[in-house]
Amino acid sequence: MGELSGGRGERPVRVGMIGLGCAKNLVDGEVMLGRLAGSGFEVTADAEKADVIIVNTCGFITEAKEESIGAILGVAEAKREGRVRRLVVAGCMSQAYAEELGREIPEIDAFLGLDELDRVAEAVTGMLDGHVPDQRGAVRVYDAGNPRLLSTTGHAYLKVAEGCDNPCAFCHIPAMRGSFRSRPADDLVREARALRAGGVQELVLIAQDTTRYGEDLGQEHGLRRLIERLLAETDFPWIRFLYAYPSTLDTGLFSLMASEPRFLSYLDIPFQHASRGVLKAMKRGGDASSYRRLIEEARGTVPDLTVRSTFIVGFPGEGEAELAELEAFVAEMRFDHMGVFAYSWQEENPGAELGDPVPEQVKAARRDRLMELQQEISREHNEALVGKRLEALVEGPLDEMEILTAARLRRHAPEIDGRLLINDGTATAGSLVEVEITGAHPYDLVGRLVAVRAEGRPAPALLPVVG
Repeated sequence: MGELSGGRGERPVRVGMIGLGCAKNLVDGEVMLGRLAGSGFEVTADAEKADVIIVNTCGFITEAKEESIGAILGVAEAKREGRVRRLVVAGCMSQAYAEELGREIPEIDAFLGLDELDRVAEAVTGMLDGHVPDQRGAVRVYDAGNPRLLSTTGHAYLKVAEGCDNPCAFCHIPAMRGSFRSRPADDLVREARALRAGGVQELVLIAQDTTRYGEDLGQEHGLRRLIERLLAETDFPWIRFLYAYPSTLDTGLFSLMASEPRFLSYLDIPFQHASRGVLKAMKRGGDASSYRRLIEEARGTVPDLTVRSTFIVGFPGEGEAELAELEAFVAEMRFDHMGVFAYSWQEENPGAELGDPVPEQVKAARRDRLMELQQEISREHNEALVGKRLEALVEGPLDEMEILTAARLRRHAPEIDGRLLINDGTATAGSLVEVEITGAHPYDLVGRLVAVRAEGRPAPALLPVVG
């Protein structure tokens, strides 16, 4: 297909995006949308109205790849039927598999690699047709000078670094996103200020290995120093960080949490397993004993700490004894939130040579066993909150039932934890409110609105914050 242009007197080209994968990918999508909006394109959340659709893909595990390919095929069908004029593929799958995807799905018009977000307008208009991104790992770091359109309400993600240097055997993200590279603190503060000026109440720091922030810049305690600056130089009511790596976690962050109410007492630390044998095969340090000491120190310093972890079951070398060790660890640690994934073997994984000896149905059964154990723990944690009055961030009417209002407590990270359902009272999305907890379920809470502490700022679904 030739180049696409609105032309003189014509309406702007409408571009929609299907965003998949993690919060880091979401930020990349927001940068692309910001570029398009700044170049005169009309960004739409309604796929039926889009002339061009960008599929921002994820390639982390098999299920993510399948979801991405399914989305691409769905747009390809719409294009064949004349409902969409162009299909652009971006994200991790474009970075790693553009050549294969181009051969298998000829309806794809253009690919964008992870280093090419600023070329999105070229991809949309047809100037990148036939282009294949460099299939090696990404090397660029996008800064606060890039325009960005928010796709979230009340909270926003601040990507503090790109890439990863960890050799985890189950993950080939470093091969796609490249080596670890931190953004300068001055640049991050600049972007954070712009986000706050746009009405954001909660700033969420993310990276592939957030706890290693600043290490490549020669900084000690880089993440702690960055958070101290953000606390001093911005007035976000809530600041949290996600994805702590056990061996690089600065325990000084615990004292900062205990002394600074705006730095949320929340620790997301993916341990992945508790058996030393399995962790060794995964090429990760630590074991149940060292992890236990770490959590005990954190909870001892931060009494109201919320702890989330994730685990992988079915990794090569995991038998019933190793699973029992993991179950015992989960039962003892009583995490507030937990996720469990079945190991996804991929030929690109650094540990692919270990094979995939655990049958899929066994992996699924092990995952279910752990989640059933966690469900009861989560229910007990939630029941202990009934009757308390707590601060919450309003997200807006519940999609499934608009008579309810969705919100999150400080103990709920966006999109990955449970939520608070307000069934008595309403407030604008983005508002900070006081609620009384009236009911508890395994993952969600129910409450009534007591007071509005800070009214949310009305804003369009896509908010330009920098540029």
